[in-house]
Amino acid sequence: MTAARAGAPCTVRRAAVLGSPIAHSLSPVLHRAAYAALGLGHWSYDRFEVTEEKLAGFLDRLDPSWAGLSLTMPLKRAIIPLLDGISPTAAAVEAVNTVVVTEDGRRTGENTDIPGLVAALAERGVERVPAATVLGAGATAASALAALARICAGPVTACVRGEARAAEMRGWGERLGVEVRVLDWADAASALTAPLVVATTPARATDGLADRVPEAPGTLFDVVYDPWPTPLAAAWSARGGAVLGGLDLLVHQAVLQVELMTGVRPGPLAAMRAAGEQALAAR
Repeated sequence: MTAARAGAPCTVRRAAVLGSPIAHSLSPVLHRAAYAALGLGHWSYDRFEVTEEKLAGFLDRLDPSWAGLSLTMPLKRAIIPLLDGISPTAAAVEAVNTVVVTEDGRRTGENTDIPGLVAALAERGVERVPAATVLGAGATAASALAALARICAGPVTACVRGEARAAEMRGWGERLGVEVRVLDWADAASALTAPLVVATTPARATDGLADRVPEAPGTLFDVVYDPWPTPLAAAWSARGGAVLGGLDLLVHQAVLQVELMTGVRPGPLAAMRAAGEQALAAR
């Protein structure tokens, strides 16, 4: 374990998650659990309701005590022009979910969703697949494609609604070097036979697919974490398929955020997962 980059132990360090809406976010629970496990009593982590219109003003008010920010919707792209730079991973999908603030005030954007998704799958033994399916489009789907670019040897089938979404996913595929085959949402059930299915849609969106799970399903990664399990995840598990949920992604990407912001490695994955599970059980 390396020492925190925060300076002297008595120096107060701040971090927070920004977004709108934000009251539901589990990020404070996860990051505070990490600080407790690492003995970082001088670190604090809060949540702030911040819209796109108020984002620049919030950044202008940051003082030297700030070490980093987590970002959720609708700020993942809005933050980019307000930063001093972004990592290649974040640039690949034009989405920043993490801002690291250095001691000289420089703000760099990172994306921990992509490596977090890869790490969560690897933890379950999924390190390489011959093909995959992505349910949905948008920012989370783009991050899923970027993750699949690292572990998928063959084509990715994207199940979307509408030609605009289809064109968007094809565009992301070309940019990320992934062969994307687009399928209309009405035919999504036929794509559930892929060895890996990543559902990037909001809660309830995949409910209609729960009774279409194949007899011998592969691995399902459903990014929803509340309510959990989703009907699709429950049906998948009942058929004997491996299932990962939104908490798996949330914890793994948050571990990377903690490491980036504090400089302490490795982050306390087990403590953060336990805190997240406890918080969800209490809801």
